[in-house]
Amino acid sequence: MVKIGIVGVGTVGASVANILEANSDIIEARAGKKIVVAHGVVGNMSKKRDVNITLSDNIDDILNDDSIDIVVELMGGVEKPYEIVKKALEKGKSVVTANKALLAYHRYELQELAGDIPFMYEASTAGGIPIIGALRNGLSANHIDSIMGIMNGTCNYMLTKMIQEGALYDEILKESQELGYAEADPTFDVGGFDAAHKLLILASIAYGIDAKPEDIVIEGIENISDIDVAFAKEFGYEIKLLGIAKKADQGVELRVHSTMIPKESMIAKVDGVMNAVTVVGDCVGETMYYGAGAGGDATASAVISDIIDIVRGNQGPMLGYKKGLESGLKLLPKDEIVSEYYLRLKVVDESGVLAQVASKLGEFNISIESMLQKPCSGEKAHLLFTTHQCKESDIQNAILALSTLDTVDKEIAMIRIEK
Repeated sequence: MVKIGIVGVGTVGASVANILEANSDIIEARAGKKIVVAHGVVGNMSKKRDVNITLSDNIDDILNDDSIDIVVELMGGVEKPYEIVKKALEKGKSVVTANKALLAYHRYELQELAGDIPFMYEASTAGGIPIIGALRNGLSANHIDSIMGIMNGTCNYMLTKMIQEGALYDEILKESQELGYAEADPTFDVGGFDAAHKLLILASIAYGIDAKPEDIVIEGIENISDIDVAFAKEFGYEIKLLGIAKKADQGVELRVHSTMIPKESMIAKVDGVMNAVTVVGDCVGETMYYGAGAGGDATASAVISDIIDIVRGNQGPMLGYKKGLESGLKLLPKDEIVSEYYLRLKVVDESGVLAQVASKLGEFNISIESMLQKPCSGEKAHLLFTTHQCKESDIQNAILALSTLDTVDKEIAMIRIEK
């Protein structure tokens, strides 16, 4: 028999306990041993929880119980769970976590602490989609050329509604909050931070890149307008919030942002609250992983798969390397990213303005691929451009220069394009 302790018995923790009980026969058959929850620790004992396990608010009830083999950390946050997980590893207990923020900041310290002690985290990225296992095991023969993922269901639901039904950002955000997809403070989701934490975890497995959220481009969907949506439709694009990890000549690009992608691409067809990740390997080519990216049962499914792997003895090294990865790949500075871009400018609607804007872009070696002009209120018009490939530093400098022109409003919107 293998005993586990659950730290944080909320939506996911309760699902873990209940699935282990309800599906105990098949889980025991697959693991080779009976798995039971010995104890759960919660922050609020007065809150009703629909579980048949003993509960307390004292973490020592798990850490100091020598009969507990595996600690499952589902409490969220960064520093407090880090201290708890650290103590569990120091006591020789295996760890399973779904905590993406913890891993975004402390994955390399935890790898050192864990050593040969099993440490698993499939549920930290894309919920029930087994993308961690795919990268660590299924694609382990490949050099990874790129990873591109829809890793936040809230943003994908909102963008799907905006594109397919013409919903406005503020309206669909309110609806998402009412449906429980978005929190009262939605910044972590709509600002791209949730997806960024997940991308950093995947990049560590694929490339051995030790980066923190502050080191990479993170932008959200807050500035997407109905004008951008209309442009995307007209030119055959979908807009998705993507996490992108991509090999470049000088290193690896890591970025999270709203992205225009061709409608015919596989990932463009992923709608609603679903998640999807595409991985391109040098041997296998493009593969895609699709499924529920959140929710109690979906995430619990990934947690329990990790528990079963530990019981079977199949866990392998935490970040997928038996020895250090000497790839020579470094995180590419933000300014060195290369992409195509979409720009939205509000300008004075008079002759000569278009030429003035094009000339200013040319000063930064930016060439225009397509252009659309739309009238708007008063004597103003929207100029909508797509560019050929250019460097991030050039587009940012061009935006600053354009904002100084008397004929251009100060707020200029930009969306990157991936083809």
